[in-house]
Amino acid sequence: MPKRGYHHGNLRQALINASLELIEVKGPQGFTLSEAAKQAGVTPAAVYRHFEGREDLIAEAARQGYDIFADLMEFAYQSGQPSDLAAFEATGRAYLAFARKYPGHYIAMFESGISVNRTPELAAVASRANGVLEKAATDLSKHIPEDKRPPASMFSAHIWAMSHGVVELFARNSPGRASPFPPEDLLETGIGIYLRGLGLIRPDE
Repeated sequence: MPKRGYHHGNLRQALINASLELIEVKGPQGFTLSEAAKQAGVTPAAVYRHFEGREDLIAEAARQGYDIFADLMEFAYQSGQPSDLAAFEATGRAYLAFARKYPGHYIAMFESGISVNRTPELAAVASRANGVLEKAATDLSKHIPEDKRPPASMFSAHIWAMSHGVVELFARNSPGRASPFPPEDLLETGIGIYLRGLGLIRPDE
């Protein structure tokens, strides 16, 4: 059987794609570089032409994930404008949508133990993604009296944590754990309660 042929640059992406599939099935620590090479249709030695080890491969998968994530968050933010409230709520929903659509990337980004500061490129794109949510929080927090206004970074961190919790507990099909409500409803009502507490939504809304 002839080996697969790759044009320049395709092998690197083929290895990343293979790692994403393996991460989704086995977890970030559950596969070897040899398995990634086999899945990509190349010899194990070929991996080292592009990556020094498994962590470098996972870090690049995470970087690509953050790039997709940041674009998705920005699109969500823009789709909610000119309403600051709608834009903010949309970014929270975008987090859940990303985790559902890109589980391999999500795991590489948030569950692999890879630091976002591993490379300057990874740090930059992670900061861009976080910046979109913080920008939405900054816009919305302007509607709160200054003496009662939480820092935008805290505001966005609360929503990020809530979104992450809903994903981890109820949207990832954890064995033995069933959500009592659809994850989308849990997130939306949770964000609503939080925003009511800040006075950004009236009690009857």
